[in-house]
Amino acid sequence: MEISSVLAGGYHHSLARSWQAKRQLTKSMFMYPIFITDDPDAHVEIASLPGQARWGVNKLEGFLGPLVKKGLQSVILFGVPLKCNKDDRGTPADDPDGPVISAIRVLRKLFPDLYIATDVCLCEYTSHGHCGLFRPDSSGTLLPDESAARIAEVALAYARAGAHCVAPSDMMDGRIRAIKRALMEGGYANRCTLMSYSAKFASALYGPFRDAAGSAPAFGNRKCYQLPPQGKGLARRAIQRDVAEGADIVMVKPALPYLDVIQDAAQLAPDHPLACYQVSGEYAMVVAGARAGVYDLKTMAFETSESFVRAGCTLILSYFTPQFLDWLEV
Repeated sequence: MEISSVLAGGYHHSLARSWQAKRQLTKSMFMYPIFITDDPDAHVEIASLPGQARWGVNKLEGFLGPLVKKGLQSVILFGVPLKCNKDDRGTPADDPDGPVISAIRVLRKLFPDLYIATDVCLCEYTSHGHCGLFRPDSSGTLLPDESAARIAEVALAYARAGAHCVAPSDMMDGRIRAIKRALMEGGYANRCTLMSYSAKFASALYGPFRDAAGSAPAFGNRKCYQLPPQGKGLARRAIQRDVAEGADIVMVKPALPYLDVIQDAAQLAPDHPLACYQVSGEYAMVVAGARAGVYDLKTMAFETSESFVRAGCTLILSYFTPQFLDWLEV
């Protein structure tokens, strides 16, 4: 055997195996997605998303307090309005008394050191369930400029309420530039992070999320603005576009089926933090496989999360965040 053929000596011990990683998982890498509804006392478990629930603002202290003590450092809020009057412009999205803005105010008081990101989209608030504004004719197409402008209004409202980060997930063309301009003109560009869902693919893995957020489109689908799964070149172009338009963080979503795109993003935006979202369907698959005895839950949760870091991620949006607060030392 040639000397260069002997590799096992470098990973025969558990500590030596850990040294093979370029970067280790830490608690600070995990951002926890939270569903906030407009019933202040709500705690409604989501059947298709095991272990997750919709929360009212009055329940946040009891829910998040123990996690903060374990080392939770960041959350991302998704509004789930059940009582509002939805319209074609998504008017309730920036309601000062709506679920997201109310939750921002509460969390800033309860947990001053907790980093609060907010998903920015219209689909939960529009009567049609799509992420932008439609042309008034019967063409069934979206208005990109008007959609971006409306999304920027919502992002600025969240920043004014105290969000540390706004994260547009709509995939409308030009929305990063529009949000950045709004933050600059509003005086928040230097105190609010802009995290872009830069490469968000039209995926079958969003099903449980749409159950959780009530955001399924009333008609059609979102394939005309979310990226096609085979669109590697489109993803690369979208990442480069969003960096040029002022994104502070870029994200790839979903994560596991798109590790090649995550790796591309790490190369295209080497000076930016890189996030990925292990989406609801990915999480539900891992949990279902563990329950079926296919593998150990903790082992597979680590394997998937470590693959994201290996591909280049520095931030992971994950429903496994509470477990990782127990599993990780720091």
